[in-house]
Amino acid sequence: MRRYDLIDHTADLMVKAYGGTLEECFANAGYALFDQTVDLSGIRPVKTFEITVSGDGPEDRLYSFLSELLFLEDCDGVVLCDLAVRFDGGRVICTGKGENLDRERHRIRSEIKAVTFHMMSVDAVEPSVTVIFDV
Repeated sequence: MRRYDLIDHTADLMVKAYGGTLEECFANAGYALFDQTVDLSGIRPVKTFEITVSGDGPEDRLYSFLSELLFLEDCDGVVLCDLAVRFDGGRVICTGKGENLDRERHRIRSEIKAVTFHMMSVDAVEPSVTVIFDV
């Protein structure tokens, strides 16, 4: 099963992530975020990180989750290549494996500036999630 697709969008980067469950969809959206910024084939799962966020609804939780991952990359220089997500009520709990970004060793693809709420959707029936990243 594919993790995500890029969807044509005028200015930004639109991603639709898939999975057997919404938890997998969230994990694959996180994978897409990192995969679009760095070539993940060069990232080793040598460190484990735990991220917990909460929100009022599915879209709010997705936004908080992806924003926290982007913060982890931007501020701590961490890139995750393996993510597992579980829900606990209104919380999203992610265990991710990866390493610190090494600009000498890793191939940089692009920069994601922000996660947006515009056109964000969480589809529990398909299941899938759609998100636009501001690049």
